[in-house]
Order: sequence, then C-alpha cells, then structure tokens
Amino acid sequence: MASTVRATVVITRPGGQSAALVERLARAGFDAFDFPLIDIAPVADDALLRAALDELYAPERYALVVFVSPNAVDHAFGRLFAPWPADVPVAVVGPGSVAALARQGVHAPTHRVISPSEEANDPRFDSEALYAAIESHFGANGLDGRRVLIVRGDGGREWLAERLEQAGARVTKVAAYRRLLPEPSMRKWERIHALLGGDHAWLLTSSEGVRNLDELAREHLTADEIARLKHAPLVCPHPRIAEAARQTGFDRITVSGAGDERIVHTLLTLFPPDAGASAAAEPKRHEETPNHAPSRATDTSPATPPAHQTAQSRMTDSNDSKKASPQPNVTPPLPPNTPFTPYEQQKRRGGAGTVLLWFVVAILAVAAGAGGYALNRKVDRKEQEMAQRVEEADAQNAALRAKADQAASATSALNTQLIQLQGKLADAEAHSQALQQQYQDLASNRDDWTIAEVKQILSSASQQLQLTGNVQLALFALQSADTRLAATTGPQVVAIRKAITQDIDKLKSTQTTDLTGLAIKLDTAIEQIDGLPLAGEAPIERARAQAAAPGDSASIAAATGEPRWKVLWRQITSGIGQQLSSLVSVRRIDNADAMLTSPDQGYFVRENVKLRLLSARLSLLSRSESTLKSDLAAADAALGRYFDPSSKKVAAVRDLVKQVDQASLAVAVPNLDASLAAVHQFKRGG
Repeated sequence: MASTVRATVVITRPGGQSAALVERLARAGFDAFDFPLIDIAPVADDALLRAALDELYAPERYALVVFVSPNAVDHAFGRLFAPWPADVPVAVVGPGSVAALARQGVHAPTHRVISPSEEANDPRFDSEALYAAIESHFGANGLDGRRVLIVRGDGGREWLAERLEQAGARVTKVAAYRRLLPEPSMRKWERIHALLGGDHAWLLTSSEGVRNLDELAREHLTADEIARLKHAPLVCPHPRIAEAARQTGFDRITVSGAGDERIVHTLLTLFPPDAGASAAAEPKRHEETPNHAPSRATDTSPATPPAHQTAQSRMTDSNDSKKASPQPNVTPPLPPNTPFTPYEQQKRRGGAGTVLLWFVVAILAVAAGAGGYALNRKVDRKEQEMAQRVEEADAQNAALRAKADQAASATSALNTQLIQLQGKLADAEAHSQALQQQYQDLASNRDDWTIAEVKQILSSASQQLQLTGNVQLALFALQSADTRLAATTGPQVVAIRKAITQDIDKLKSTQTTDLTGLAIKLDTAIEQIDGLPLAGEAPIERARAQAAAPGDSASIAAATGEPRWKVLWRQITSGIGQQLSSLVSVRRIDNADAMLTSPDQGYFVRENVKLRLLSARLSLLSRSESTLKSDLAAADAALGRYFDPSSKKVAAVRDLVKQVDQASLAVAVPNLDASLAAVHQFKRGG
C-alpha cells in the first residue's frame, strides 16, 4: 500500500523562512502549507540604524552587539559599509541567528559569537538563556559602564535591555525591521476552510503571530470554524508563546522547544503512524450496531465529546504513557470536559426514569434545533447587514475619492499643497502662518541635508586618510566641509566647525612622506632586475699571455759576476712563469650556491626578487610598515646573495632599495574623530 500523508501542518513563519522545515516535514510524511502571519519589512527611516552601525568603527566601540533574530542580522548587515570588526563580539538568541551570522562571514574562531548552549538536556533559546550566556562570557560585572547595542524589530520584549542596564551597561536599542499584519489571499483562505474539516496542526512561532491569527480568524472565519480552529492541535517552540495561545482560547497546545528537529519530533508524537487506522476503525464499530438505541442516543447526546476532544484524549494518553522518559518542554493540553453519561442513573431509576430521560432528551434536541435555526437566521441577517454596510462604506469612499480628485484637478499645484497641509483655511492670516511654517520646515531640512553631506565628506576623507595616508586630500575635504557649513547658523553647527578647524590644524602640522616618489623608485628597481648579472654569470676578461721583455744577459752577467748561462736560464724560467700566471683568474665568492645556479633557476631567482619588491610597493601604499621592512630586507638579501656584487647595476638597484627603506619611516597618521563625533552628536540631537 502506498504511503499517505499523516496530516497537514500550517506554517505561520514569515514568508521565505521555512524551506528547511518544509523539507524535514516532507521527509516525515507531512504536507506543509505556508500561511504567514507576520510580514517582515525594512524600517521606514534607517537613519538611527546607520548611525548606530557607523559607531562600530569609532574609537569608543561597543563592548557587545546583540541581534534578537535572523531578520535583525540580515537587515543590519545590509547597511554595513565595511566588514564586521573582529574585536566586537556578537550575541544571538538561537541557532537560526548563528547560521545567519555565518552567511554574513561572522563565525568562530575569527569572531566571538555568544549564544545559549545546545548541549544541555533541555536547551532554551530566549532572552533569559542569552543573558546567562553573556554573563558567563563577560563575568558578573564585565559590562559595567560599557556600551551595548541591541538590534531588533520595532517593539519587542524589553527584558534583556532592562537586565543589561541593571548590570551597569549603557544600552542602545535600534530597530532594523518592521513586523506587519499580512492579508492572506482568497486562495489561502479557501485552503484554511478545507483544512478545518480534516487532520491538521498549526505551528505558531511568536506571540504576535498568535494575536494576528486570532484577529484574522475573527474577520474571515465563521463561529463554527473559529471553534474548530481553537480545538486544532497547536505546536509552539516556547512556553511564552504557548501561554499567549492559551489566553487566546486554544486548548490543545504542545511546547516542542526551539529548532526544526524538535518541531518535527513533536508533530510525529501528535500524529503517530497508526492514527489513520484508529480513526478508520471508529466509524466501522458504529456501523456494526446500527439498531442499538442507546448508542444512537449517546452519539447525538451533548454528553458525547466531539472529535477534537477524542483526539485530545488520545494525545493526553500518549503523553501519560511516556512520563518515564524525559520530553522536551511539552505543555500538557487542557483536559477535555467530563462527559455526562446518565446510564448509572437509568439503571437505578428503572423504566420510568428511562422514559423521562428520553423525553428530556427529545425536548433538548427540539430546543437545540430551534435555537440553532434561530441563531443561523440571526447570523445570516448580521452578515447581510454587514455586507450592506460594507457596500455603503465603499460607495461613500468612492464618492469622497471622486470629490478629492475633482478638487485636486481644479486648483494649481501650490494651492493644492497648501490646502492638503493646512486644511480648509479661508482667511489670509491662516495662509501666512502656513507659509511661515513651511519655510521653517524647509530651512530645517536644508540644515539636515547639509549635515548629512558634511558627514559623508568626513567619512570618505577619514577612510582615505587611514588607507592611503593622503593628508592633502583629507585637508581639502575638511576645508570643503567647513565652507559648506559656513552658510548655516546655529550653536551646534558652530561646534562642528570648531571640531573641523581643530582637525585642519592637526593635518597641517602632520609630517608627510612622499609615497609616490618611493613607489617610483621601487618600480625602477623592478624594471632593472632582469638585466642584473647573477654571481655565476659575471663576465670574465679574455686571457692574454703577459711577460716582461728579457734584458741584456751579457751586461747583467758582467754586473753581477754570474755566468751568462745562469742569467739566461733565470730569464727564460721567469718569462714562462709570468705567461702561465696571466692565463688563470682567481675570484672570491662567499656563497657557493650562487655559482651553482642554473639558467632556469636564475629566472626564478629574478622573479622572486621582483615579487618581493612588488609586495613592498603594495605595503608602502597601504602604509603597512612592518611588511614593507620585511620585503625590502628579503629583496636586498637576495640581491647580495645571488647577484654579482662587483656589478654597478646591482649596486645601483641595492642603493634604490636602501633609499626606500630609509625614507619609509613611520609617520603617525592623524584621524578625524573630533569632526565625526561632533556630526554624530548633532544627528542624535545632543
């Protein structure tokens, strides 16, 4: 027999965040239906978020940054202009946020990521567990007096922020995204109507989702469908969400714990493989006894628990049978109402009581049918009245919209703006006040635009100054910013100009290094490497026989008193020795492997020296002095070891390397912290 679907699971997470869970549910035999109860959208104004993230790179950085959800991670990292600083630790609530950080390149061991441990027998992923992990990492008073940034959605719990403030931290809270109430399509509502009549379960992952479901159900479901919804199995990953669902009216709630694996395990417990067989066997038993009058009375009696209570009883019995083994944070469902069964009383009272009981049951059935009919008629009338009111409201809205369009087309653009802003003002004094208010708003916006432009100029100048050390370019940027602020008045603007003036004086007094000239010298040295002779390739002059001209042997013999033949013999042997010695040239080479370098190896020697000089050039331009010194020393050592020290070309290249090494002394590059701090203070309204 082919395998069938156990049940349908309605997933209420925001759209696009349930792919992994849907795959797990499919492998477990469940059908997943995506029904988002929360929409995630960017904040309307991200100025506060960007200002808070900019301070990640300021001298007084945050001691800790907390992200409350994966959505907070994604929206915040989308507004960063540089990689995350490695010395700023990050704290997140659960494994989903840890995975979101890893997608952004923030993970251990490169960065410090703090989150609740998953190795406990009963792991919890909430604000309380996260604070315990933070306290374990920093110590009891580790955040006293230090800055902490919390990135979250609009609203949310304040427990973590208040607890950190009680520990002495200076907490800053910024919103990275908004949570909106979605409006599901009619096709989704048709699927919900169909699911309410069969086996299904709801997965609610936030308290706000519980409230949104209750609000949407009141608008789109009937009273009977709402009752079936409140009796449907509900799975929540946290006890706080379960408590919110219980207060809303749900009575079959199971706490699964955080993580997709625990959710799927809980659903497998709620819908075991033999649930379908048990459900199919129940109607069969009723079909076998169609003429049993007490059974029919029991089936129609109000004392018989409905189908959802039967499923709830099965779930409760299954949970009771597993009390010996630990379960992950399962909140037992509400017990069903105790059924009223009059059989014991019938046995005691006898036949008269039985007749009276059936008479009462018949009256109750007739009353219930009449009441249901009346209630149905009342509901139909209410629906008709509601539809009529909706039509009247739509007609009124259409009429108002038509009037607004006529008024907008009848007046000029300026008069239309004034009417929309101030209303129906008829006298000239009111128009004058409106124009004055608009002028003040425009002046305030102009100041904000100027400050934003100055902030961008200062940020770019600071980055260029730290990366390239170009003091002149930074000085020009500060002077340009000061010129733009000169047309703006106000005490805070004066404070910004004062800070800019201090930074200008600091830049003017800074010593500069001719990085371009030093880079040109390195380029010249690199170009000459291929023409330098190696130690084993030094040119050898052609050998020439050289000997002194022999003197007059007779005169020498007469002067010395020696025999002439002896003088001739000395002259001959001396000439032969001089000629032999001129044929041999002897040079001293201290490095033996330089003479053993083959032509192929010589090519790689030259390429290695050029790579060292190129690396030194990059280090020079990036102002990395330690790397520059190391590369220059390695290049000079290679020139002295493998190249001909007697060559003038080699000496010239080594001289260029030494000039760059001596001229690249470390010069402290100033920063623009004073100007940037003043601009940030103005943006915060301080």
